[in-house]
Amino acid sequence: MTDEELIALARAAALKAYAPYSGFHVGCAVVSTRGEVVSGANLENACYRLGICAEQSALAAAQHAFGLDQIARIVVAGGTPGAHGLAGQQPVTPCGGCRQALLEAAQLSGHDIEILSASGDGRAMRRDTIRGLLPHGFGPEDLKDAD
Repeated sequence: MTDEELIALARAAALKAYAPYSGFHVGCAVVSTRGEVVSGANLENACYRLGICAEQSALAAAQHAFGLDQIARIVVAGGTPGAHGLAGQQPVTPCGGCRQALLEAAQLSGHDIEILSASGDGRAMRRDTIRGLLPHGFGPEDLKDAD
């Protein structure tokens, strides 16, 4: 799939978010090494800390569909819903907790994961890798000495 198609999927997922408290909708599309795609959206809760980020939602779907070790890339988009769909001009990158979860998947797979971050309106984007967004991260590789 093209970047534009994946951004459109992430934006569509964001419109399905449940975000009554922040009003900020985030969607995520996860692509496997075989080209399979799953998506997820943020899910807020009145007990704020029980909310789920879009990336976590999509990672859970990815685990069930093809396994975390098969993730090749993800696309994240976020903004506010409006009359013409999702709005927002700044690319949305994964939060720190989601970066940690993505690092876990990268270390399980043995390869870096590409992250495409898009604005709500889909016009602005940036391309990173999880190791670029979370240098010196702690993951399964770091536990090898725990035996």
